[in-house]
Amino acid sequence: MSEDDKTQRAIQSVEVGSRLLLALADAPGPLPLKELAARAGLTPSRAHPYLVSYARVGLVEQDPLGGRYALGPGALRIGLACLHQLDPLRAAEPVMLELAARTGHAVALAVWGNFGPTVVRLIEARRPLHLALRVGSVMSIFETATGRAFAACLPRDRLLAAAAEPLRGLAPAQAAMPAGLDIDAELERIRAELREHGASRAAGSPIPGVNAFSAAAFDHEGEAVLVITALDHHERLDAAWDSASAAAVRDAAARITQRLGGRVSISA
Repeated sequence: MSEDDKTQRAIQSVEVGSRLLLALADAPGPLPLKELAARAGLTPSRAHPYLVSYARVGLVEQDPLGGRYALGPGALRIGLACLHQLDPLRAAEPVMLELAARTGHAVALAVWGNFGPTVVRLIEARRPLHLALRVGSVMSIFETATGRAFAACLPRDRLLAAAAEPLRGLAPAQAAMPAGLDIDAELERIRAELREHGASRAAGSPIPGVNAFSAAAFDHEGEAVLVITALDHHERLDAAWDSASAAAVRDAAARITQRLGGRVSISA
């Protein structure tokens, strides 16, 4: 617990009751009292008064026949307002800052633009790392960790439409799609890599001596809305799949996904 958490005044009953709302949010459907209380770590007798109060303000509703509980119209109103106000980059920024501060690596956020993976936020590495990488750079889809993270999640037609465009950013004279590449075979390798490791990797390529790990963050509809990447000199960023850097990037992507209301279905 941080010092701020210790010094700020809190209402314990609100925190306890919120566990019931979060349990309902994670449930596949309405729940009976006993199961709902168990998911929230409460006894039924302790959970019931909270549910009565939440029902009065519309956060919870109870099936009059079966007695099961579900989120109510008040919860829907709050959820829709949150989605309307949600900015994925703003949601990702504190996670990005924490990752950069904790690891010392350069950290980038990329979204899928008209030409493919496009860097929209960048924090420099703690120690000098000479890269032709900047906000606005468009990354190779198949040859960078950022691009491969998107390729693992996006439909084939969207990837090919962007790959047909000239690559801008890291290597302006280079084609976005390497010559002679078997697209379907490469996509299967990329997606198998993600299924096994929960991230994408670039080890000394396309930038010699620089390693990178990337992972996508998903919104509430399961769409990959952005990719977070950590990159650094190979002496400072271990390219092993079980390295601390790989774990940090996977964790950062999962935290952003959580902040976006999404769920991570692929893990290492």
